[in-house]
Amino acid sequence: MVHFILRRLMVMIPTLVAISMLVFFLIQLPPGDAITSRLAELHAEGAEVSEAQIAALRARFHLDDPMPVQYFRWVTGFLRGDFGYSIVQEQPVNVLVYDRLGYTVLIAISCVLFTWVIGFPIGFYSAIRQYSASDYTFTIIAFLGMATPNFLLALGLMYLGHRYFGTTIGGLFSPEYMGEPFSFGKFVDLLKHLWIPMVVVGMAGTAGLVRVMRANLLDELQKPYVVTARAKGVGSLRLIFKYPVRIAINPFISTIGWMLPMIFSGDAIVGVVLNLPTIGPLLLSSLMTQDMFLAGSLIMIMSTLTVLGTLISDLALAALDPRIRYD
Repeated sequence: MVHFILRRLMVMIPTLVAISMLVFFLIQLPPGDAITSRLAELHAEGAEVSEAQIAALRARFHLDDPMPVQYFRWVTGFLRGDFGYSIVQEQPVNVLVYDRLGYTVLIAISCVLFTWVIGFPIGFYSAIRQYSASDYTFTIIAFLGMATPNFLLALGLMYLGHRYFGTTIGGLFSPEYMGEPFSFGKFVDLLKHLWIPMVVVGMAGTAGLVRVMRANLLDELQKPYVVTARAKGVGSLRLIFKYPVRIAINPFISTIGWMLPMIFSGDAIVGVVLNLPTIGPLLLSSLMTQDMFLAGSLIMIMSTLTVLGTLISDLALAALDPRIRYD
């Protein structure tokens, strides 16, 4: 196992280098850059910017340097923990990320807990009560959850929250708590707003988890080793939890690599609709405005988390499933 981990860590280095090159190339691919996007906005507002000011801005951010030089400067800064400077936001990328990271992680973790706490029991119950009335009911609800767009569900829950619970539309805090220091009252207000993004983002994942858990567990329950164990008198629940459930959840363990970048970025579209102070909308706006340092750094962080998450999921699979041995 130690050799496997060391080998995977060594492979991660060229993988991340290749990803950084690809990210930098794709961000540079569209015509123009953040300066030209900003100038277009200023011209639309009627403001005038001299050629000398434009040249000074381009020199300040080294946008006229050859692409290999720009890439090397960006990568070396990223390795030092300096993610660059957002030209559009006019702030260091580190500050923008740290300001939104806490709320992003809070919402994402609550969504993951909501998905697993609701999805696993329902999927398990549907499998052991196959073709029952409750199984059909949960199946219909799961299909509706998978088919309903997140932004549409967000709009509906925003209306219900405002109409029946008095929750302000959008954001994570009421207007009276905006900009105030954190307190118990602000924490309670946060919980009042948190349930909407938690349900919206977690609904589709919960519906998919129910369907996959049900299908995997049904497949395991029909295998010969389960039939043999039942014939020998092994208790039903003891048998199900000892092997079939452990094997049925393998697909979820293997997707941990996707959860880490999701925890970092969140759902961008839902974040825009609900006006959430998360990293997802920040990434979306940086791509639209060609803010290369901000967009590139966010994508690289997500890529690094994906590679690390894949390693973690492989190790968790080996610990959970006795059939998997990397040695």
